[in-house]
Amino acid sequence: MNGYGTDIDENGGYGTQSGILKIAFNLRRFLEQHWLNLTAVCFVHFTLMSSMNNNNNNNLNREHYPFSCGIEYNDVCDLRNEVDNAYDTGFDFLAVPIAHPRNKRDIRLDQPFTRSDLLLESSQWKSVIVAKLSPWLHVDSLDITIRKTSIDAMKQEISWAAHLAVPALMIPTPTKSISPFYAQIINQTLSSLTNMRLWMRIPLTTPELSLDRSESVADETNNDNSSVAPVNTWCIWNDFRTLCNQHPSLFVVLEMTADLPSPSVINQWLGEPVKAIIIPTSIFVTNPNGYPSLIQKHREFLRKIFKYNIQFILSGCAENMQDYLKYIKYLHENQEPITEVEYFEQPYLDYLQMPLQPLMDNLESQTYEIFERDPVKYLEYKNAIRKALLATTTPDSLTTVMVVGAGRGPLIKSAITASLEASRKIRVFAVEKNPNAIVTLRNRIVMEGWQEIVTIIECDMRYWQTEERADIMVSELLGSFGDNELSPECLDGAQRFLKPNGISIPTWYTSYIAPMSSSKLYNEVASHTSLKHFETPYVVKAHNFHQIATSKPLFTFTHPNPEVTKTIGEQKHSLQPIVIDNDRFETIDFSVENDTMLHGFIGYFDCCLYDDVHISINPANFSTGMFSWFPIYFPIKEPINIQKGNKITLQFWRNSNRSKVWYEWTVTSPLVAPIHNTGGRSYWIGL
Repeated sequence: MNGYGTDIDENGGYGTQSGILKIAFNLRRFLEQHWLNLTAVCFVHFTLMSSMNNNNNNNLNREHYPFSCGIEYNDVCDLRNEVDNAYDTGFDFLAVPIAHPRNKRDIRLDQPFTRSDLLLESSQWKSVIVAKLSPWLHVDSLDITIRKTSIDAMKQEISWAAHLAVPALMIPTPTKSISPFYAQIINQTLSSLTNMRLWMRIPLTTPELSLDRSESVADETNNDNSSVAPVNTWCIWNDFRTLCNQHPSLFVVLEMTADLPSPSVINQWLGEPVKAIIIPTSIFVTNPNGYPSLIQKHREFLRKIFKYNIQFILSGCAENMQDYLKYIKYLHENQEPITEVEYFEQPYLDYLQMPLQPLMDNLESQTYEIFERDPVKYLEYKNAIRKALLATTTPDSLTTVMVVGAGRGPLIKSAITASLEASRKIRVFAVEKNPNAIVTLRNRIVMEGWQEIVTIIECDMRYWQTEERADIMVSELLGSFGDNELSPECLDGAQRFLKPNGISIPTWYTSYIAPMSSSKLYNEVASHTSLKHFETPYVVKAHNFHQIATSKPLFTFTHPNPEVTKTIGEQKHSLQPIVIDNDRFETIDFSVENDTMLHGFIGYFDCCLYDDVHISINPANFSTGMFSWFPIYFPIKEPINIQKGNKITLQFWRNSNRSKVWYEWTVTSPLVAPIHNTGGRSYWIGL
């Protein structure tokens, strides 16, 4: 057993790694030490991992992101020596004061206020140093002299940090719940920055009285904070970043405290641009073997954080800082291995994509290939078809199955496999409009020996004319929001092929929606200045986000559609597709448990294929292992501050005309916002 109470390997290390993983980590360390990118350290890791053989996934992909840890100093006597010591100890960067923390000064004096930039090479300043503003600065002081001195000194230190080209400047926690002068200086700085980022230090918990520093000397006996309830420090951060207009270069650094906030508040922080976690040595305990360790609640917090692209900073004056570093590394290396699905999803985390337009555009081979790799979807389709065959047919009957939107044939494969398992005979009509997919289908039929079973129909399902009628009609036309790839319109048009008592797979699907907070996704949209981007829904594997409330059902579509059945007789001989009114409108209320910031809404779907066979991306009943669909993000133009106990009221429309379908959405509580995407002016799905 080692000092942390776990088995060690033969070499006395903190767990085993394959040789190639060691090479990857060593290369990563080299790159980070010589060119540390404090804003995107995950890139090197993923590039290395993606270039390796897929057969090694279980061993190579133990981490969501690589481990990067710095050390914080409150003062530094010999900066060059400390940089060397940090390297030798295994730290990746240093957080050091930009000036001596006790150097309260008048900037008008003709003297140097800090060390020279010649102490380090410019490459070192840019790669391994995170600068810190002085802790004595009190720019919102009621005392005009203190305020003026602090403002001048803060601007001087910020200017020097920008001159050094450090990648990040750590700025202190606001001394008041609302700090207008502080926010003004930071806002001015953000507007002129090019490469440097600002990291605001925020403790996870803090007593109420610590927010407002007394300007006078108070009796120590009157400052007992023991009975003061902790406050949600997220509110301090939120007020400040609101004053700074949600600037994308303003990040937060969370400082772990002995007490942790509630799980709901911790989840709230996961929607914020957290760049680093400060871990003070004071919160560690000593285990029976004399090594530093963390109690369970702190370990659980770090395991949650390990899943995000967040760095760590050890802070304290302990002599054995290397032991603290080894312990944090040990926790990181022994986290739960990521699954194959998580590995597949990594390049798509928080990456905004335009939804597909399958009726207007023909999918590319690569898109088909990605969807066909899903290990869950086609298994569930097979199960649904098998159940339908067993429930509605006899062994000696011949069942007609129509696959509408056959693509490259995965649903055909599911249908044939289901028929073999159910001992039923089927014939399949594969209807597909994409001429390129047809080429693949024709080849696959020959390769699989399906010539006697499958008939290919090269046509848009809405316009195909035939006397054939299906016992079972199968389709995979769902989008991330269920109906957003026009499954209702397509299946309504194809329903005339279905026998009166025929079965549609899927049988029904429901869209779900929930309010969400995500500074990252909002700023991604805001980086485009046009209104169009705020009125466009995006498919995204949301990662750095917080879902404010449980998702609720929005629109449900059922197949066969009873409304279509009524009109089939009237349009029996028409070449035009059957047109049904699939417009919808709903009002949904969401209750809010904590103060938060609303950045938009996240959408999902739940689908019943047949009987009790479901596929779903709704968190409440997510189909584990399925990756064919990511959620959909509906942004709002202006973020909305939401207070605990508020009600969020969403108004949501699904509209259509002869050529397109589109969504409109707005918030009417706790305040009224403009309607987004009026008339489909920015985004629509073409019919």
